[in-house]
Amino acid sequence: MMLAASLAGLAACAGPEGTGPATTATPAAPAAIVPGRTVGVLLPLSGGNARLGQAMLAATRMALGAPTAPPLDIRDTAAAGGAGAAAQAALAAGDGVILGPLTAAETAQAATVTATGSVPMLAFTSDVSLGRPGVWTLGIAPDQQVERMVAAAQAEGRQHFAAFLPETALGRAMGRALVQNCAARGLAAPQVVYHTDSPASITQGLKTLSNYDMRMMAAQPAAQAALPPDAAAAVDPVGGAVQQAQPTPAPSPPGPPPFDALLLADTGLQLAAVIDALQSFQVIGVAPVPGTATAAAADGAAAPAAPSAPAQPANGGLPPVRILGTALWASFAGKLGSLQGAWYAAPDPAARQRFVQLYMARYHTMPTPLSDLAYDASALVGALDRGRAADRPNGYTVEALTRPDGFSGVDGVFGLTPDGHTRRDLAIFQIQPTGGGRIVSPAAGRLAREQS
Repeated sequence: MMLAASLAGLAACAGPEGTGPATTATPAAPAAIVPGRTVGVLLPLSGGNARLGQAMLAATRMALGAPTAPPLDIRDTAAAGGAGAAAQAALAAGDGVILGPLTAAETAQAATVTATGSVPMLAFTSDVSLGRPGVWTLGIAPDQQVERMVAAAQAEGRQHFAAFLPETALGRAMGRALVQNCAARGLAAPQVVYHTDSPASITQGLKTLSNYDMRMMAAQPAAQAALPPDAAAAVDPVGGAVQQAQPTPAPSPPGPPPFDALLLADTGLQLAAVIDALQSFQVIGVAPVPGTATAAAADGAAAPAAPSAPAQPANGGLPPVRILGTALWASFAGKLGSLQGAWYAAPDPAARQRFVQLYMARYHTMPTPLSDLAYDASALVGALDRGRAADRPNGYTVEALTRPDGFSGVDGVFGLTPDGHTRRDLAIFQIQPTGGGRIVSPAAGRLAREQS
């Protein structure tokens, strides 16, 4: 059974706090500390990221505020020596587990220090390249999103994937994840194109990827076939007089591009330029394909089982190309009506409403998304502490942290893997014609069993 009740109930039983998430400088360690049970907290409590760090610390205290909760050893990663010095101090203090740091750079520094010991570290970055045994990256990572969308798109009948991505760390991570997931599911290797932020790079790159010129050339014979056989004789060869005006055939639309699912990761003005190019080269904005969703991938051990396909439009039509996006779109989905039918994978916001209510009641401000991660990590540690064996100083073992069923958190079910990665149960959202995202494939409420 998952620890749903344990994690969700901590906030309600946490002791009273101050009126806001702001805290003072790094407090002294509690007087009575059981060696190995203390929770090290590494966050930026000063400097440019202080506001984020303070909000995350508030969530941590909310989750571990009960009198019986393990004590906190709070370290400021923005202080002299940075995250490396903070991690070293946590190890010297005998902390049994470390929550944080926040950024990828800080995580890399701290991981170098913790590698000398056996203290697990739950970092808040989404850079999965930093995950390893003993160091977990808790952020909602690109590979989690791509895995969810590829599975759902394959269940819908999509077989040919491609990606048009920005030349950024996020774009590269999304591209790698698409290649890996297509291989894991027995799909053809996707064509992945990266672009710079220049309009020319976006236009030319998408024109080439969509095979627009060849599609237009292939459409010309259809247009020529619409002319009558004697169209060339419409002009009198002797007098040159026009015998009869011939109607101009309507131009034939180009055929579909060489893919039926396209992964994007742009935001802001670059996304607007990508959308314009998608429309110009008729990748989106074309008539849907008649019929309903095709069957999901066949069962068997050769490939992971696909989840149920999301619900389809009322007319039963499917877009020729399913656009797949990033969870970042959730924050401005209301402006993306021109991408109607596009998907993105993200946590169901309804799952965090209880946490939001409790946080606002205590601190009178909205929690940041990163506060969700801090709360979940802290609540997880609290639950493991309560379940520790009587002869052990703590319950923060690798076996407990990587339990197959995972944990029920603020943003849904999540689980830690022995290699330092995080698995998440995400929902699929579909962009509506007037903007906004609607869930078309809800989170399962559990983690799928990994194939061996």
